[in-house]
Amino acid sequence: MKTAYIAIGAAAAGAIAAGYFSRNKAKSLVGPAKGVAHGVIPHRHEDMDDQTLADRVRSEIFRAADAPKGDVSVDVQAGVAYLRGTADEAWIERFGKEARKVQGINGVKNLLHTPGSPAPTAEPRGVATENFNS
Repeated sequence: MKTAYIAIGAAAAGAIAAGYFSRNKAKSLVGPAKGVAHGVIPHRHEDMDDQTLADRVRSEIFRAADAPKGDVSVDVQAGVAYLRGTADEAWIERFGKEARKVQGINGVKNLLHTPGSPAPTAEPRGVATENFNS
């Protein structure tokens, strides 16, 4: 009787193991198939409006907990991000670099300056948009 229980237990353990391995094998085959399908199916990437782009730039550049959020403003016009305000030199470079990573941003005008230094002069907004789109 004891031998029968051992045999039944071994069979059950074997069935469980077979199910586990076949499920993992199936998952390992399905993943690449999904990737191939995703690569060949055309996707519609809609152009984002400037407000949405500005929100995405803010989300990207202010991701770090120690980012100087209160001293920097972000504005997007015709896909061009304008960064204004004051920050340390390291943050100025970092903000510009991170803003360029946002999908849909066509350019970045980094007008940030260090505290105590004069703000860089910017082109009038209409002129900047015309020059960037031509």
